[in-house]
Amino acid sequence: MRIALVSEGTYPFTVNGVSVWCDQLIQGMPEHEWEMVALAVDGNERRLWSAPGNLKRTHTIPVWGSRPPGRGPRGRVASGPPGSGFLSAFAALLSAALAPVDRDAQIGPARTLAFLWALEGLGEYAASGGDLCSAVMSDAALRLTVDAWHEQRPTSKDGPMTLADAVNALSLVEHFLRPLSAVPPKVDLVHSSMNGLSMLVAMAVKWRYGTPVVMSEHGMYLRERYLDQLDGGTSHPVKVLVLGFYRQLASAGYVVADALAPHAGLNRRWQLRGGADALRIRQVHNGVEPADFPQPEREPAVPTIVYMGRIDPIKDLHTLIRAFAIVREEIPDARLRIFGDTSAANSGYRNSCLDLIRELEITGAATLEGRVARQVDAYHRAHVVALTSISEGFPYTVVEAMACGRPVVCTNVGGVAEAVGDAGLVVPAGDYRAVARACGWLLRDHETRAALGAKARRRIIEHFTLASSLDAYRRIYGELTAAGQPGPAQPGPAQPVPGGAG
Repeated sequence: MRIALVSEGTYPFTVNGVSVWCDQLIQGMPEHEWEMVALAVDGNERRLWSAPGNLKRTHTIPVWGSRPPGRGPRGRVASGPPGSGFLSAFAALLSAALAPVDRDAQIGPARTLAFLWALEGLGEYAASGGDLCSAVMSDAALRLTVDAWHEQRPTSKDGPMTLADAVNALSLVEHFLRPLSAVPPKVDLVHSSMNGLSMLVAMAVKWRYGTPVVMSEHGMYLRERYLDQLDGGTSHPVKVLVLGFYRQLASAGYVVADALAPHAGLNRRWQLRGGADALRIRQVHNGVEPADFPQPEREPAVPTIVYMGRIDPIKDLHTLIRAFAIVREEIPDARLRIFGDTSAANSGYRNSCLDLIRELEITGAATLEGRVARQVDAYHRAHVVALTSISEGFPYTVVEAMACGRPVVCTNVGGVAEAVGDAGLVVPAGDYRAVARACGWLLRDHETRAALGAKARRRIIEHFTLASSLDAYRRIYGELTAAGQPGPAQPGPAQPVPGGAG
């Protein structure tokens, strides 16, 4: 088969868990030819992964760079009839995104179908030569946005949407929709690593060629988009439109996918809540090759906690640093070693971690050491591996550390507890005192630490190997591409939604 693998902000330009997973799939299935579709920032990213021989092509779609050159005649949007082409599709998208959340068994799914119909119409507009980026930022689209707000959000508690709000919201939506303007690859199967913008690529391929789609889920995509909006910086109407767009897109992704392969039980529950058909869900855990993560012969000379992963607010390193400051009071020679890349967007967060280390007077004991050549080396430098994220899927850091026979201390988010089982310690997210107690106990208690480490490695070998993960994907691929295999029904033109989108 020729398979398109789609991901946002990861392989081959970033070293993180999703990138590891992408590389595992491509190299682990040499019988297939692969094309990578990478949603990137601006297209100038440096490739960090060497391309395996069966990776035949990488398509890069810059999502956040400057607007691409126009592809269609300017003014085309404004000159068309109000209810035709781009305008009718965009009006339906706005109506579905701005409608208040409704758990009605008919209204919610109907809005999702209306949103899907809108996306398909926008994709057709771009494929026929229309300049989708300019169209979204046109005066006609701005008027539609303000009108849709007042129609869907008429109550005074939401307040009015100003023209500035509409401009700010559409400047984001324009970026979100860029994957619909890319030429979809012609392949036998599409595998999206996550929901959200990656699924726009999968949708475009399916609409153009009838290609089956598999969706995996790393992290909790929709939940993390909500977390992104907690920091403020945008007005209430902009937040409502952006989150409404993401919410409808997530549900649309669940409808379009022929098979859903969540990595954790929590992902599966979110999928069902978002409208997924339970019969299409086949849970597949992330796996590792135990031989690549051997147990070290000895422990470090001084008590050491290690974090391995990207430097990102969602990893909540502030909680880990505060916890370590408490551990340091009880174990004066303890060390905290933080390994991982920092993206340009997260340089401010890295600086905040360094500021906190100085504020807590643990400089030299707690260090940010950047990227490590081999992740296994980071785990071997630890007595305990810690992960204090506020959101996760089924993190590689945990299973890799466990494969090395290192006990883990993790926060109870996503599929972490599912991965750890009784082979580590799981504490509430954000509770730095609980993290400190758990880490301190394991650093002091050699017997418990050794017992948990041995149990952790056994758990990986029994449940979370790379071979079992790849075999599960092979079965899914075979089911979807078997001769005469019927695909799921495709949504037709959406019917009017009671009290909402049409």
